[in-house]
Amino acid sequence: MKKSDFLDPAPPDFRWPQCPEADEFIRERLAEFLEGHSFARRLADRMRDETSTEFEIWVDHLILPKSRFSQEAVSKLGFIPDKDAAVSAKSMVFWHPLADLPRLVLTGDSSLSCALMVENISDFQLAHGLSLAIEGKPFSLYRESRVDGEKGELLIIERRGSWTFVPDRKDRAADYLTSLEAWLNRPRQFRNREEGLKQTQALAKTLVRTLGTGMAAWAFLEAERSYWQSRNRAGQVQKARQDRLGLGWANHDHHTFRSSRPAFPALIEILKTFGFKKRERYYAGAEAGWGAQIMEQPEARLVIFADVDLTLEDVSVDFSSVALAELAKPGTVGLWCALHGESILEAGMHHLEAKFDFERLRGSLKASGVNFMNPFSNFPHLRQAFSEGEWWQVPTERLEALRSSNKLSEEAYQRIREKGAVGSHLENLQRRNGFKGFNQKGVSHIILEVNPEAQALKGPGRAS
Repeated sequence: MKKSDFLDPAPPDFRWPQCPEADEFIRERLAEFLEGHSFARRLADRMRDETSTEFEIWVDHLILPKSRFSQEAVSKLGFIPDKDAAVSAKSMVFWHPLADLPRLVLTGDSSLSCALMVENISDFQLAHGLSLAIEGKPFSLYRESRVDGEKGELLIIERRGSWTFVPDRKDRAADYLTSLEAWLNRPRQFRNREEGLKQTQALAKTLVRTLGTGMAAWAFLEAERSYWQSRNRAGQVQKARQDRLGLGWANHDHHTFRSSRPAFPALIEILKTFGFKKRERYYAGAEAGWGAQIMEQPEARLVIFADVDLTLEDVSVDFSSVALAELAKPGTVGLWCALHGESILEAGMHHLEAKFDFERLRGSLKASGVNFMNPFSNFPHLRQAFSEGEWWQVPTERLEALRSSNKLSEEAYQRIREKGAVGSHLENLQRRNGFKGFNQKGVSHIILEVNPEAQALKGPGRAS
């Protein structure tokens, strides 16, 4: 099985399994590693106390000695060889195609080691008073530094759109930073939606020609996180906490973009330009009036939730690739786009979902004035909750158009004109048992709960 085999697309009835045995294996190895590495133990404590995150969610891969762990042993847990991964001689990489778990690298080394993912190694070293050698060029596909322990090594690594395990010595900084700046500074407001989507697609193709799909996808979402964060206080508060340890947003789980029905195929084409593949898709039912195409970029291991209003008739076709007509009465997603614009254009992401210690994050951010809505998934293997939404002002012309077309009640119109409408969230996520999927029923519930019209009638501070 190759990384792309299960992605494009998943069968209509596909559901991600739980993989408790593989998850327990990873946890046992991490516990063993931390026992023999005092710096990593202190870091794990600080992650928990200062960022409300767990050490394990930052782990990119584990390096296991072949003398103790055989290919047969890890295969029984569901890990399979990654034959495409670049790795040093006499090493083998294994990944779990059905689970959200770190890679395993089997080597001839005698000690167990661990690789921790951060956004920028230099920031990490500065935060911890380190001055270690960094292998690999700045802003390249893969870089690493090594912190010796009593037993084994802690690797601090950066990735930018590749699953290589060999430091990248090609100078890519100018191309990457130029492309990142181009996407950050791109126009987001246009005379009409069609022109905006056309120009955005053209820019996406330029980034891919310059960087390749994996690295271009990385730059695209790095820029989108920055734009979302500039308008989301919960994200700003939590990012500052993570930056104090030099971690950045390397704990992201997925990025959610909302789209109007007519723009949805164009959004999917832009994502496909960046190398995203279709994964599973959701239809929540006629009552919810919503669906999503989940996309994954296998080179960069990036995930996008693409939301759109759907009807029962839309489910019989691939709704991500056919033109969808406007509805007489927009649902939650369509109304959000009508108020704020397309996610891929002026609105930005609806939310960033990142991995945390679920309860600790709720308690810690409350002290900073950031509150969370009630959980919409609350299972042992999956917990999810939105921060209370950011309230954005809505341009008068958008409101007038919605009122004149009877797509917004008079009361909601008056409330939104005065108070604005909910724009974006930070999502608190905790996974267990390697579970890679989502709770469709719970997502359907929260989609209805964050309907802009319903929230406007409740008012700020009463969305939960």
